[in-house]
Amino acid sequence: MKNGRATFVKALALWLIFATSAVTVVTWHNPKMRAVLGMAWGVILLWIGIGGPLMYRFREPIRSVILPVRLDWRLKFILFATLLALIEEAITTTMTNLAPLFGVRVGEAYITASTNYLDVVALHSVVVFVPLFVGWALILWRYAFSPFAVFLLFGLTGTVMETNFGTKNPLEFGFWIFVYGLMVFLPAFCVPAERETRPLRWWHYPLAVFVPFLFIPIVPLPLLAALLFPHHPKIHFPPIGN
Repeated sequence: MKNGRATFVKALALWLIFATSAVTVVTWHNPKMRAVLGMAWGVILLWIGIGGPLMYRFREPIRSVILPVRLDWRLKFILFATLLALIEEAITTTMTNLAPLFGVRVGEAYITASTNYLDVVALHSVVVFVPLFVGWALILWRYAFSPFAVFLLFGLTGTVMETNFGTKNPLEFGFWIFVYGLMVFLPAFCVPAERETRPLRWWHYPLAVFVPFLFIPIVPLPLLAALLFPHHPKIHFPPIGN
């Protein structure tokens, strides 16, 4: 099983490199899209290529630090996943601000809704992720999904969000599985194994991809942000044209 998971992750990484390289080649003539792909490669290098192996390499020492913390493990899961999401969004926002490094002006090409980090996390991205993390904390309270399963399933949840339920760039699934899956792998690894859970059935796996969406209206952070800033733009830049 362990070898199978390692093979899957390697295959997913190869697909990520192949798909992103193919899109880079196809769009190379377009300066703005070339810049967007340059930003994506930056995320691949920093979050996936460096961050991913570091999380896996130091998973045991990190768990030994997290487990003794005197907080409910569900709250620790949510806080830890939120921290990792904040780190990931710091990388993506930095890439957006580095637009001139990729040959375009700031706002001509971007991978976040704004160049302002607090605006991005509080009104666009992490504010939506937190309800999903709450959903997974409750799922893990009932069912003993492995950290690898949580990585993959939440990665698929992120893929569904980013591709508008498969209607936009579905071949980028490798990128999104890594981006989102790495937000929850370590938090899931730090969940106590001795908790009481119910037996897993095969249908729990596809359900776990979509059930977290139900927590977006239940956990009112996105609604609160919308009420406090009703006229806040979804994206602070003009559409990326040719």
